[in-house]
Amino acid sequence: MLQPKKSKYRKQFRGKNKGVALRGNQLAFGEYGLKALTGGWVSTREIEAARKKITFATKRLGKYWIKVFPHKPITKKPVGVKMGSGKGAIDTYVAVVRPGTILFELSGVTEEMAKAAFSKAGHKISLKTIIVKK
Repeated sequence: MLQPKKSKYRKQFRGKNKGVALRGNQLAFGEYGLKALTGGWVSTREIEAARKKITFATKRLGKYWIKVFPHKPITKKPVGVKMGSGKGAIDTYVAVVRPGTILFELSGVTEEMAKAAFSKAGHKISLKTIIVKK
């Protein structure tokens, strides 16, 4: 699972996720990309599941890049615990994604293979996605 090695503060506020992506919204390394059309949080589990689908669908040909990283800790309290008594323990980490962010990039494979891989990977992510080409 992806998570930061260390961070300055253990717990974070949830924050607002307004606007569109001004950075990371164009292909930088690969020929094909999986782009988020909606904003939200992408968990470590979703990123890993999509990554596995991409490697399986491309039969480990070509090269892929994961362009998002889960920096944000999300806390959760155990079931059956009453309100109050502070913030819960860290449950998971998420990547904050704005509309237009490139999530994955891929190169060194055919267009059909890239489309198939990103189509399958897109199903694993809780955001609406689109496949883009350089």
